[in-house]
Amino acid sequence: MIRVVLPTHLRTLAGIQGEVKLEVPGPVTQASVLDSLEAMHPVLRGRIREGAKRRPFVRFFGCEQDLSHEPPDAPLPDPIAAGAEPFMIVGAIAGG
Repeated sequence: MIRVVLPTHLRTLAGIQGEVKLEVPGPVTQASVLDSLEAMHPVLRGRIREGAKRRPFVRFFGCEQDLSHEPPDAPLPDPIAAGAEPFMIVGAIAGG
């Protein structure tokens, strides 16, 4: 079971409370996690990524690492794949 933590606005949009737990077939990658998440909650399609590319101002974290610039098909760290650590999707803040 993969654990996914979403920012509040995406949880509200999808009607989710707390973490999302997903069964991810095959290798656990950003792409496979997001595919499973969007299949379970279709309203999130286009909110986190545009096609295969991460949307601007959306970041991915896990195991105390910024995973945002990793290739979408790169395996996620083992603790995330095992469900010991969550895959976190965070809305970045910009301004000046």
